[in-house]
Amino acid sequence: MIDVDTSSFFAIVVVAAVAAVTVAVVPKQLAPPVVVLELMLGILIGPHVLGLAHSDSFIEFFSNLGLGMLFFFAGYEIDFGRIKGRPMKLGAWGWLLSVALAYGIGGVLAAAGIVVSFLYTGSAMATTAIGTLIPILRDNGELKTRFGTFLLAAGGAGEFGPILLVTLVLSTESALHESLILLAFIALALILALGSMRWAPRGWSMLERTFEASSQVAVRLTVVLVFGLVFLASKLGLDLLLGGFVAGMIVRLALRGHELQVFESKLTAVGFGFFVPFFFVTSGIEFDLAALGSVGAIAKLLLFFALFLVVRGAPAMLLYRGVLSPRDRSALAFFSATELPLVVAITTLAIEGGHMRASTAAGLVGAAMLSTLVFPFVGLALRRHEEADRSGHVEEDPRKGPPPLGGGPVARPQPAA
Repeated sequence: MIDVDTSSFFAIVVVAAVAAVTVAVVPKQLAPPVVVLELMLGILIGPHVLGLAHSDSFIEFFSNLGLGMLFFFAGYEIDFGRIKGRPMKLGAWGWLLSVALAYGIGGVLAAAGIVVSFLYTGSAMATTAIGTLIPILRDNGELKTRFGTFLLAAGGAGEFGPILLVTLVLSTESALHESLILLAFIALALILALGSMRWAPRGWSMLERTFEASSQVAVRLTVVLVFGLVFLASKLGLDLLLGGFVAGMIVRLALRGHELQVFESKLTAVGFGFFVPFFFVTSGIEFDLAALGSVGAIAKLLLFFALFLVVRGAPAMLLYRGVLSPRDRSALAFFSATELPLVVAITTLAIEGGHMRASTAAGLVGAAMLSTLVFPFVGLALRRHEEADRSGHVEEDPRKGPPPLGGGPVARPQPAA
């Protein structure tokens, strides 16, 4: 028999519902991202504050499933047909520049005795929480814009690159052995992708017929793929994040060219309605609030919060000149500097291996939580101002004449080709 802490489990479910209701009733301009509320409420009900919930193996299991689903959506939103070319190239170069900056800064911090390992600290700073940003971007209509294309490419590189780094370098003693396992996993994923791309068009009519039926074949097959690859990655000693991410990319490739609105709605309901909140609330419960009880720990949190923006924001400001407006580049910098899931994963590995102090881990995770609370708000505000200015410029352009009676349509960002 599995010992289940039903009171903690129920507390997590209630907190997830409270967070969703709060975001729904608060005016959109003032509403925080739901994932931030889930984290904060998780801390509130956790052992360091109210003590209403504690993490155990059963809750941790659901948290891992939620993390796998979170990275599934990150992989699913990365449409390579859309971001190929300049967006993907800039995203890759931006992440490599971030890694160089992060390791250089990490080396200085290690030499000063502030951190133990420049490798783990630097790796944590060079990430982007595109999976966390997806629901925020979707709710605000940014995913289909030209700006959204560059952000998805930058965020995809900032998430997939660190996943490979965790898999090949941070979580193993033998990089060669892990590389061979990774290649085998990728080969299997490619076989699944090619098979899915060949079968999906033939079976699409059957899948569509089950969208409103109790069988829900498309959703069930997707869940099998996600958790199957997560399970396989875990059994092979790879990070489970890789399994979820690859599953998302496979589903995107397999269903390319089909009308996916109903299917995506059902996946969103399954993922963000139940599994994903478990990860964020549990992360709040497990957050070591006591480790931030000293002035030094608070100073580390503020330091890392600023360094996130330097490491991930500087490439956005430098590489996207001539591609995006100054305000959009600033928005891209803030979005790119939003970090969380991989920071939690990397600091957990570092603590287990004795490569990081508890105060440093708490500072990094606390800074990541703060970045998730602050940076998306700043990015969205910059985007709203940019679109407002662009709309006003279009309406007042004398070459286009006066706007039509009734105000006419407001200029909107155009989807990328």
